[in-house]
Amino acid sequence: MTFSDVEKAAIVGIWGKVSGNVNTLGAEALERLFLSFPQTKTYFSHFNVSHGSTDLQSHGGKVLAALGDAAKHLDNLDGALSKLSDLHAYNLRVDPGNFKLLSHCILVVLASHFPAEFDATAHAAWDKFIAVVSGVLTSKYR
Repeated sequence: MTFSDVEKAAIVGIWGKVSGNVNTLGAEALERLFLSFPQTKTYFSHFNVSHGSTDLQSHGGKVLAALGDAAKHLDNLDGALSKLSDLHAYNLRVDPGNFKLLSHCILVVLASHFPAEFDATAHAAWDKFIAVVSGVLTSKYR
């Protein structure tokens, strides 16, 4: 899937706002995920999933940092995410449906923290971007 220049600009523009705060924003997205969809906690039984925990901060930061890496490779997401796709498909075996749930939570966090920048164009671009990233991450499950 390709991204238009407008979509690329929206993705990179929002990423510029997120990049300095990945741990906090990522933790908020994970916390929303676990509160809204408690069944997703099964993959994190070894984590402290309470508000503000270092586990949420650390893993949330990793999740958003991976999106940041993907945002730098919009023309080659398959290549950029290949190792992460292998990890999720062969080692972690995360339910592919959870990617969609987390994607929704990430969009909510972005919209709530950057209301002026996260307009309809940015929302559509990020929705497409995260859907493509999720597709790549689950592509090796098949």
